[in-house]
Amino acid sequence: MRFQPLRNLLEYIRRPGEQSGTKPDIGTPLPLYTPLATARADPQSDVSAEEIVAAYHERTKHHYHRFAASRGYLDWATQPDPFRRYEGAPLIHLPFPESGQVLEYWQLYVTGSVVPATLSIDSVSLFLRYALSLTAWKRAGETAWSLRANPSSGNLHPTEGYVLLPALTAIQNGAGVYHYAPKEHGLERRADINPSVWTALIAGFPDGLFLAGLSSIFWREAWKYGERAFRYCQHDVGHALGTLRLAAAVLGWKLFLLDRVDPAFTSRLLGLDRDNDYVGAEREHPELLAVVVRDSGATDRGVCLSKAVLGEETAPRWYGSANVLSPEHGVDWPVIEQVAAATASPTFAIDEDFSGFPSEDELFEPPVRSGSSTAEKVILGRRSAVSMDGSTTIPAATFFRMLARLVPTRDRRSVPWDSISWRPRIHLGLFVHRVDDLPPGLYAFARDPDKVEPLRQAMRREFLWSRPQSCPRGLPLYLLQEGDFRALAANVSCGQSIAGDGAFSLGMIVDYEASLAVYGAPFYRNLFWEAGLVGQVLYLESEEAGIRSTGIGCYFDDSVHDIFGISSRDWQSFYHFTVGGPVEDSRLTTLPAYKFETI
Repeated sequence: MRFQPLRNLLEYIRRPGEQSGTKPDIGTPLPLYTPLATARADPQSDVSAEEIVAAYHERTKHHYHRFAASRGYLDWATQPDPFRRYEGAPLIHLPFPESGQVLEYWQLYVTGSVVPATLSIDSVSLFLRYALSLTAWKRAGETAWSLRANPSSGNLHPTEGYVLLPALTAIQNGAGVYHYAPKEHGLERRADINPSVWTALIAGFPDGLFLAGLSSIFWREAWKYGERAFRYCQHDVGHALGTLRLAAAVLGWKLFLLDRVDPAFTSRLLGLDRDNDYVGAEREHPELLAVVVRDSGATDRGVCLSKAVLGEETAPRWYGSANVLSPEHGVDWPVIEQVAAATASPTFAIDEDFSGFPSEDELFEPPVRSGSSTAEKVILGRRSAVSMDGSTTIPAATFFRMLARLVPTRDRRSVPWDSISWRPRIHLGLFVHRVDDLPPGLYAFARDPDKVEPLRQAMRREFLWSRPQSCPRGLPLYLLQEGDFRALAANVSCGQSIAGDGAFSLGMIVDYEASLAVYGAPFYRNLFWEAGLVGQVLYLESEEAGIRSTGIGCYFDDSVHDIFGISSRDWQSFYHFTVGGPVEDSRLTTLPAYKFETI
């Protein structure tokens, strides 16, 4: 059997985000092209990082008559390998433990409902199984491709996962840096961490912790999506951050994103800066570090890496060299490297006030403490819908619960929002098509209650801003205009019918310029990560409700703004999503993720 995951996927089914029929017209570059193209090449340039980000974002917007620059077709000769391996690195195969798999899905969101697991090879295995592993193989004819717990634009999977573990029985007798190999469900030992470095790394943290890291291989997305690929890589990091946090919740653990970490330090810690390990191979770019702790009372206040470790040599020995993913690239997209460089500084320390946010009782009325699915069924059963039936209606209670899961609570204990330290910047412009007891139409959902009035001021003056009568009092949900917006929803999502055929779809509208003004250009990545986190919660909530959803990366940015009457650049559309009744493709066969002899 021959396995060509992406080619088969794209030939047999049309995924959201892919254009059918014609090659996009790349057209002429947008304004701001020159600063973006020259700022990093010229060390004397006075173009700021914020200007580079603004230029990139404008340049990579899709328009009705001009898509963002890409090849416009799929060059199968340069299709990247979906699996990164470090040849020569020892591989530790992880077990498939049974413990923890009977947990009810709703328990993931209830602090203290799960007894924290001991850190061991079994618990690490389960953590990675739920966060980054394969969940199935799909087959059509003689070709097959894999699906993973962490979703990805176009199933291209630019995100690589790492863990930094202490000495653990059956893994290693000392601390080490490990790359996760999802196809094998194994850990590749990349380095033995210097004992003094490990001691410094964990100083000030609770006992029984480890670190998790994510990197991106931009080429995997750029192969298909061209210059817009940096956006999609950041979406995928956000999705993976969500899967990491929820995998930790399965084990009763907490996970906190570390801010104030220099990406250069992350690169050195994970071995991504080692030129000799990537000769001829595509480089990985550092994205984030997170700390995973067993202490149920831990918070993210004051969580940071010790400065004592920053100047030390991480490891006395490294193992393995990266495999080449494509024999050649054929075309490169230098603007991706430029915006990556512009956003590669550490973010400022973030400590924001959540006291005005609703309580869990105000969001759920009463809190949800029951459900029909286990955590494992939802997490490993998550799939991206490739088509919607255009008829499924969902109860209003299901719709409200999905939205409630997207709002941090004032006690900052709501999963997965306890993993990040900033208040929501992502808000929703909703196209409601088929929700019981709610009129179809345009809605706005402010995930930060203090942003209701700024959103109202930014949008059309004639909108109603009417609260649905049955809506829980803690949900800032507002009807803007009644009507049938199915065709419009599909139209602005690059003509994809899936956006109009679901029960509802949405555009994620970000508080853009004010956020960058406060935290600088590096926060551009954080905004996409938050969008991915929102998407990941919607994926799992849909699965638990017996329906499906999917992210949509292809949309006409400024046309979305026009629908809601947004005329300034203060607010920008960052991601689309659709939720509804899926149509399964009967031409495809589903195979198990592992213990499949012919793979």
